[in-house]
Amino acid sequence: MQYLTCQILSIIVAAKTRVSSTRLDGRRLDIFVALTLVEQMLSGSGTKERRLITRVALSLANQARALREEDISSLLVLLRRLDLACEVQNRVKEATNCSLLYHHRVVLPTYFDNYFQNFENVHHIHFMFAAIKDCEGPLKKCVHLTPQSQLLEQFKEEVYNHFKECVLDKVCQTVETELRLSTHTHLQLDSRNPYQVPVRDVSPILHLQALVLLGSIILIKDYVEQYLERTFYALTVVAPHDWRTYEEMRNLASSKYSLFTVPSHLPSHTLDQGVDVLEMMRNIHVFVQHYMYNLNQQFFVEATSNNKHLNTVSINHIANSIRTHGAGIINTTVNFTYQFLRRKFQVFSQFLYDEHIKSRLLKDLQHWREVKASQEYFPFERAEKFNRGIRKLGLTQEGLSYLDQFRGLITHIGNAMGYVRLVRSGGLHCSSKAARFIPDLQDVVSFVQLCEDASVSTGTTRAAENLDAVISNLTRNFNQDTDYFKLLVDVFASEMRDNKNNHLRNFYLIIPPLTVNFVEHIIAAKDNINKKNKSGAAFTDDGFAMGIAYLLKVLDQNSAFDSLHWWSGVRRKYISEREKVEQQRQSGSGGDDKLQQTLALTLSRLQQYQQEFELLYLSVSSARVFFRGDWASAVSMADGQNSDTQSTNSGTSNKERVVENST
Repeated sequence: MQYLTCQILSIIVAAKTRVSSTRLDGRRLDIFVALTLVEQMLSGSGTKERRLITRVALSLANQARALREEDISSLLVLLRRLDLACEVQNRVKEATNCSLLYHHRVVLPTYFDNYFQNFENVHHIHFMFAAIKDCEGPLKKCVHLTPQSQLLEQFKEEVYNHFKECVLDKVCQTVETELRLSTHTHLQLDSRNPYQVPVRDVSPILHLQALVLLGSIILIKDYVEQYLERTFYALTVVAPHDWRTYEEMRNLASSKYSLFTVPSHLPSHTLDQGVDVLEMMRNIHVFVQHYMYNLNQQFFVEATSNNKHLNTVSINHIANSIRTHGAGIINTTVNFTYQFLRRKFQVFSQFLYDEHIKSRLLKDLQHWREVKASQEYFPFERAEKFNRGIRKLGLTQEGLSYLDQFRGLITHIGNAMGYVRLVRSGGLHCSSKAARFIPDLQDVVSFVQLCEDASVSTGTTRAAENLDAVISNLTRNFNQDTDYFKLLVDVFASEMRDNKNNHLRNFYLIIPPLTVNFVEHIIAAKDNINKKNKSGAAFTDDGFAMGIAYLLKVLDQNSAFDSLHWWSGVRRKYISEREKVEQQRQSGSGGDDKLQQTLALTLSRLQQYQQEFELLYLSVSSARVFFRGDWASAVSMADGQNSDTQSTNSGTSNKERVVENST
C-alpha cells in the first residue's frame, strides 16, 4: 500500500508542478486545490472514504485536462491495485464465508463420523467449528421469529447433538472399554479373530484445545471425565462389592489418559462383606442360632456351613453397613433385640416354672442352706447330679436334654446382647472414621458465622449451613454415649423382679449345673475340630457367658451367685483331684504301664476341664463388667477398633496366663 501510494503521489506532484508553473486563474486554482486534496488523502490510511475522495478530486482535476493520457492510465491501474490491497481482508472473508453450511447441514453427521474414524488431522475440527460460526451472522438477522436468537439456538443445539452422538459419546465408550479391558487383562483370553479391530487410542482427541461452538465452549476431556464419574458412581451403587474394580479403573484413567475423576465417596465394601446388618437385624432369631460370639475379639463366626468356609461378622462389616444405611439402624437394632428378648424371656420363665426344675432348685437351695455354715463352696457334686438328673427326664431327637436346650436359650440371649455391643462398636468406629478430618470436636467453628462476617453470597451461606449440620451430626454421634445394655436391663428388670415371678429367684442356683453342662459341650465341640468333624465343631461360644451376666443383672442375683463361691470351689475341686492322680502316679511308678497311661489320660482330662472352667470364669467376669453402673466410661474406649484389638490380645494372653498359673 505504501509503494502504490508513493507511485500515485509522484504522478500527482508532477501534475501539480505543471499547473503551478503558469499563472493561476480561478480554474487552475481549483485544479491545484484538487491535486493538493489528493495528496492529503493519500498521506493517511487507505480507508474507503479517503479513496472515494481521491477519485472525486482526480475527476475534478481531469476535467481541465491537467493530467496527461499516460498519467490517467497509470493512475487507474494504481488506484485499482490500491483498492485491492486495502480490501484484501474483506474480500478474503467474503470468499471464505461458509454461511451456506446452514443450508447443507445434512453433511455434518457424516463429517463428524468420518472425523472420529480418522485421527490424522485431528486438529482440523477447529476449522469446522469456525466455518459453523459463519452461520451466526445471517441467523441473527432473521426477523420472522421472536426472539431473533431462537433460530440460532436451534441450529446450535442441532450441531451439538450431532457432535455429541458421533464424537463425544464414542470417545467416552472407547475410553471406558479400554479401561475395562486393561483392568481385567488377567481374565481376558487372546483374541482368535484376525479381523477384529483393536481398541483405538483416543488420546489425540482428549488433548485437543477447547472447541468454540457459536459462543459455547466444549471441553472434550472434561466431558469424558464427567461421564466416567457418573458411570463409576452409578455402577458402584448398583454393585457395591465391585468398588475395587472401579477404583482401579479410576487410577488407570488418571495415569493413561490424564483423566482425573472425583472419587465417589461411597462406603468401601469388601468381597468378604458377609451378612448385612439389616439382614441380621430382621432375622435376629435366626442369626443368634447360627452364629457364635467371641467376647474378646468381638466378632461372630458361623456355627456350621455347607461350604468350605465360615462367614464372620466383625466391627468393620458393621461399620460399612452403618455407612451404607445410616446411623439410625442402631436404635432400630436395639428395638428388634428388645422384641426378641421379650419372646425369649417367656420361654425362660416357663422353664424355671416347670415342677421338675423348680423342685430340684428348691432341694439344692435347702441343701446349700444346711451346709453353708460348714462348707465354704457350693458342692460340685450337686451340680453334676443336677446335670445328670435332667437327662433322665427325656432327650430330643438330636440327643439334647432340657438343660442343654436351656443352655442354648441363654446362649441365644447372650448372642443378642453381643450383637448389640458389636453394632454399638461399629457405630463408634464409623463415627470416628467420619470425624477424623475435624480438627477439634470440642471447639467446632461455625461456618455460617464466618460466611456472615465475610458477606458472601446466599448460595455459599446455604452451603455453610449444610456443612455445619453435617459436622454437628458427626460430633453428636461421636460423643453420644448411650448405654444400650442399661436400657435393655431396665426394661425387663422391674417385671422380672416382681413378686409374681418368684420362681425366678432361684435362677442363680441353676448356674452351677449350667456351667458343667457348658464345659462338657465346649470340650466336645473342640474335640470335633481336632477330629475334622463339621457337625458340632466350635472353638468359641461366649454368648453363654454374656447371657449369664445379663440375666444375673436383670434378676439382681449377682450377690446371691457370688455367695456360692462356685468358681473357687471348682478350682479347688480339680486341684485336689489332680493332686490325687499325681500321688497315684508317683506311688505306682514301678507298676503296670496301662495304669500309668490311664492316669496320664485322667490327668490330661482333669487339666482340660479345669482350663475350660477357668476360661468360662474369665469370660463371665468380663461380661459382667458391661452391666455395671460405670461400665460405659470404662468400655467406650475399648470398643473402638484399635483399642479393641489391643485389649483383645492382652485379654487373651492374660486369660491363658491365669489358667497356666492355676494349673
